[in-house]
Amino acid sequence: MGRAHGLRGEVAVTLLSTREDRLATGARVHAGDRELVVEESRPHAGRWLVRFAGVVDRTAAEALRGAVLTAEPVADAGDDSEQLWVHDVVGAGVRDTEGRALGRITAVEANPAHDLLVLDDGGLIPAVFVIDRDPDGTVVVDLPPGLLDVNS
Repeated sequence: MGRAHGLRGEVAVTLLSTREDRLATGARVHAGDRELVVEESRPHAGRWLVRFAGVVDRTAAEALRGAVLTAEPVADAGDDSEQLWVHDVVGAGVRDTEGRALGRITAVEANPAHDLLVLDDGGLIPAVFVIDRDPDGTVVVDLPPGLLDVNS
């Protein structure tokens, strides 16, 4: 979560899900071990402003700054076989189209153009280059020449 907004407990949230209903009134999310219930939310400047039950002022909202929100999987998500989910790819191996192992994904970094897969050696791969996922969970990428070269 981002910074507090205003004086009445609203928090700026960047939604990484494609499901806006994650922030609908009554939705339950978790910030670590703490359950939060959405009282109100609205889009604002590329983010969402969210007010949670029990977060009634700026001080309480500031206490949530930096928290990562999670939620239970959605049972009726539909056909999401083409979707990559952060919790599924962190820890996965990465290989190129020629079968060369490129490392493991340690994180996914939000980026305005495309999310970036962060490799264990510090390399960054824009998610747009992901073309497949093997049955064993390995992520397959089709990279332009030189993308991961350190000396280029």
